[in-house]
Amino acid sequence: MRPQPIGVFPGTAGFLLLPSVPEGEQLLPLLLHGFLPERWPDPWRFYAAAVGGQSEEAVAELLTGDSAGAYNRFILIPNETTYASAERVLEGEERLLLDAAAWRFGFRSSPPPLAESRDEVRAFLLASHAYDAFQREDWRTGLEVLLEAAHTVRDVSPVFSARLYAEWAATRHMLGDDGDETINGYRTALKLLEVSSFDETRAELWFQLGTALQATAGGRKSILVEAVNCYQEALKVYKRDTYPESYAMVHMNLALAYLAMPATDRSARLRTAVAIQSLRESLRIYTKESYPELWASATLNLANALQHVKTSHQEDNLWEAVALYEDVLTVRRPEDDPVAYARVLANQGNALAHLGAFSRAVPRLEQARAYFEEHGEYESAEAVDAVLAEIEKKRLAHS
Repeated sequence: MRPQPIGVFPGTAGFLLLPSVPEGEQLLPLLLHGFLPERWPDPWRFYAAAVGGQSEEAVAELLTGDSAGAYNRFILIPNETTYASAERVLEGEERLLLDAAAWRFGFRSSPPPLAESRDEVRAFLLASHAYDAFQREDWRTGLEVLLEAAHTVRDVSPVFSARLYAEWAATRHMLGDDGDETINGYRTALKLLEVSSFDETRAELWFQLGTALQATAGGRKSILVEAVNCYQEALKVYKRDTYPESYAMVHMNLALAYLAMPATDRSARLRTAVAIQSLRESLRIYTKESYPELWASATLNLANALQHVKTSHQEDNLWEAVALYEDVLTVRRPEDDPVAYARVLANQGNALAHLGAFSRAVPRLEQARAYFEEHGEYESAEAVDAVLAEIEKKRLAHS
């Protein structure tokens, strides 16, 4: 039965083969898009159990006794015995799939040759060769082969193709390449997943596309707006109660995208207010005890936003910012990262200066300047000097 739904579902189910059944022609298009049949044919009950997350042992008990069953038994219980049993009965493309899976499980030193494989089988084999290249840190070859795999299966199994495009784009992103090709890889994967059941996968891809856009925006509002739209798409799936960590991360990135937009129009104040709300949302998840580093980042960004937003209650915002900086200073220690510590001190000193609390501002600013000068951050030290000079000017004016 072709095409097989390999690579469609995550986890073990993405490796399994389905035996032929009379209903296969009607049911297979559903499975290729991730949709589950209302009624499973008896020979496919093992697949339903695998997609449902049952244990490998429970799934293995439902296997058929044909060649596909021998292959699937090795996937579920990979050992020398099940591999040898499958080798005795498999040939052609099934044997190539078996050897590719055996390589991934460590029973072979290299993936099998592509031979006469086609469509989704060829894509599976190409992906194995790409992963082999990645293990050897031959990133260029691996990316080329992985992209070929995605192209190969695009018209046959769009979800499998989408997962390969997503891996290709994510690998480029990991290597620091967030250019147009990487961004288009994410977009292609999302397009291929439009008619599928994989809402969570789409949400993750929207988030990854947003981060790639944000990384290359360079302050360009149009790109940042596109990143914001990506994060809003992700938040349609990532809810606080069901995906708390993803929800918090998306809200933090959403806030940073808003704050990075040039404040040159009348909507700038509204964007900052939305960013502040998103940072508060992220801090509902990122607590100081459970996520100290993420909590510190979100808290610092919130304090910075509060200090610079223009509102009718500016003084209240500044005092809240001062308190938030103080909280961050309990986590960011000078012995760990003196420059980062100095930046928090400088920001807090600046907020105190705006409040007119000069006696508290000056010691923090002087300490920050000392750290900056000690570690060669001379521009930052000069910025602190400017604030200290302004404080001295105001003191003299009121003396």
